Amino acid sequence: MALRATTILPDMIVHFDINRSKSVRAMEEAVQEEQDIFLVTQLDPQVEDPGADQLYAMGCIARVKQIVKLPKGMMRILVEGLERAELVRLTDQEEYLEAEVEIPENSGESLPANVQEAMLRSLKEIFLAYCQENPKVSRELSAQFLGLEDVERLVDQISINLPLEYEQRQKLLEASDLSERYELLGSILANETEIFQIRADIQRKVQERVDKGQREYILREQLKLIREELGDDTSMLDADKFAEAVEKLQASQEVKDKIREEIRRFKNVGYNSSESAVIRGYIETLLSLPWDKESQDNEDLKRAREILDQDHYGLKKVKERVLEYLAVRTLTGKGQGPILCLVGPPGTGKTSIARSIARALEKKYVRICLGGVRDEAEIRGHRRTYVGAMAGRLVQGLQQVKVKNPLMLLDEIDKVSSDYKGDTSSALLEVLDSEQNSHFVDHYVEIPLDLSQVLFIATANDLGTIPRPLLDRMEIIEVSSYTENEKEHIAQEHLIPKQMEANGLKKGQLIIRREALQQVISGYTREAGVRTLERRIGEICRKAARKVLEEDRKRVPVTEKNLEEFLGKIRYHFRKANTSDEVGIVRGLAWTSVGGDTLQIEVNLLPGKGEFQLTGQLGDVMKESARAGISYIRSVAERYGIKKEFFNKHDIHIHIPAGAVPKDGPSAGITMATAMLSAITGIPVRADLAMTGEITLRGRVLPIGGLKEKLLAAKKAGIHTVLVPDENRPDVEEIESEITEGLELVFVKQMDEVLEQALAERKETDGN
Repeated sequence: MALRATTILPDMIVHFDINRSKSVRAMEEAVQEEQDIFLVTQLDPQVEDPGADQLYAMGCIARVKQIVKLPKGMMRILVEGLERAELVRLTDQEEYLEAEVEIPENSGESLPANVQEAMLRSLKEIFLAYCQENPKVSRELSAQFLGLEDVERLVDQISINLPLEYEQRQKLLEASDLSERYELLGSILANETEIFQIRADIQRKVQERVDKGQREYILREQLKLIREELGDDTSMLDADKFAEAVEKLQASQEVKDKIREEIRRFKNVGYNSSESAVIRGYIETLLSLPWDKESQDNEDLKRAREILDQDHYGLKKVKERVLEYLAVRTLTGKGQGPILCLVGPPGTGKTSIARSIARALEKKYVRICLGGVRDEAEIRGHRRTYVGAMAGRLVQGLQQVKVKNPLMLLDEIDKVSSDYKGDTSSALLEVLDSEQNSHFVDHYVEIPLDLSQVLFIATANDLGTIPRPLLDRMEIIEVSSYTENEKEHIAQEHLIPKQMEANGLKKGQLIIRREALQQVISGYTREAGVRTLERRIGEICRKAARKVLEEDRKRVPVTEKNLEEFLGKIRYHFRKANTSDEVGIVRGLAWTSVGGDTLQIEVNLLPGKGEFQLTGQLGDVMKESARAGISYIRSVAERYGIKKEFFNKHDIHIHIPAGAVPKDGPSAGITMATAMLSAITGIPVRADLAMTGEITLRGRVLPIGGLKEKLLAAKKAGIHTVLVPDENRPDVEEIESEITEGLELVFVKQMDEVLEQALAERKETDGN
């Protein structure tokens, strides 16, 4: 009978269950004959029907002592091992296995008495050590074995009674002589003893850890229970963490002392109280601020210039000012400097150039948008009098970048407003003063913060809405409108590659011809910056991507002829200069939020009672300029042959087209005065001339702003001559020659000079 994971030794009495049909049949056959059966162990316990090659060679002849039949065909048997036997041949009788075995002859080994005594003592010592490590061996059994004086019997009894693995018993079974069995058993016992020792050592260490963990767990549970009773369960643990963080914090001793004081307060207040949450938030804020932690700036001017040129085309004045700032900073070694304010129309790159400056300096960058901020606490922080209090945006920005010297962009500073909660622009006065911001106090933090190392850059669209004291603290850098040539360069170098990548187009798949790009700029966009231009290029890229997929085209060329396929009909037609001189019509120049534009001012005379009518949605300042202009004309009426009663018999109507667009500002003063005088005198005004300037009652011409945008508009409209206030000469000198080329700029101080240039001819009028 084949056994699974069991080996029977001679003199061993054991019972086990069998359920394989061949095993049951073999047992029944053995009982019917001499009650002897050959038991041999399988090499692999998983094999269901083993052959001769899947059995150990050495087995044991056993005698069946008892058989008990169990349900489901199982049988429980009791057998006694008789002697070793070696399997010679195995015959499969279908119902059971029949084996021919050979009983090995006794080696007749004769060992000297002293050797046997030595073996006996040695084995007893090994067995005693084994018994000490293995608690499963009973004292009675160990005493019985230790009382034996025959080494062979001791070896056999230990082999039979100890809980050994079946592989170990199989080795003992295969060892025929005493010396081999002794050495093998001694090796097994020594190895088991060592395993028990290692296991006991591991268990001891594990138990120590478990005991320590249990002890800590019990103590923590007790502490937790005590704190729960007191209403404070985790504040002590958090306080310990805060204390560790204070030691690692890079800050002055004053700051650390303040935080330690708050930690002591945190320990003493109840965990469930609202004050605990306020103190916790305050401590976390103080620990997250970069008090003395700063980053190292890159002071390489050449690298900074390369990055600025790489990211932006044009903006020469801005780039030079930034490089000057870097040079001064490198020479002085101080981080303090002026607050730069970039002012210009939307889409001209103010925000992006701040990012480029941060990249050039290798500074951390944080953007704070001030558009629509009305609450002073957004800048200075909320006072810690309620649970929802928080620090201001400046402190939050420093928390975000984790250094004390980042580049902080104050975006849309001209759009802050005020309400009953305070004046936001006034709160910025201390922030943007390089003499005061070294000790900036946030209402929430309360400890003075050093903002002098922060490089502040502000952006604005219109300086008119910035309060004068705040404006005085900043150095204004004009970021003016782009010329069409500059837009073309920006599109070629930046926008087209960016949009092609964003829309999945590879290099060479889309070709936008120069003429087509110029047509996009002039006919499909009307702006000072390049945002709309980028949208139009993105629109072209999307349609090109569709053509690449649908029509399987490798290249999509965009020319002036097929541009309408991509963008539709031309959207903007710039008003060109009139072809002929006309009476009462003068071309003025205006600044808008999207660049410059030309205004055609029309004046009609109507029989009436001397009324004065203004249409075209004009603002108060523009209306006052018109009234100042008519007052000037009445003062010089005799010079132009205008009769006194003329103004009592005629109504004057001034109209500026595009009536849905609000218009305001003083710079159309000389334009309206010239149009009115032309209508009154009947003298036509030159069609190729435009003008801009503010007028006084005495006819003086005062300076105006936005000159670059106005000259761009005049050039685009095909104007040849532009009248400019004489006091604007410095502005003209700063304008690139690319803009003024082809324009005749005439500087005027008085209205007489304006009229001399503007009126096409002088003729006598009768005042009718």
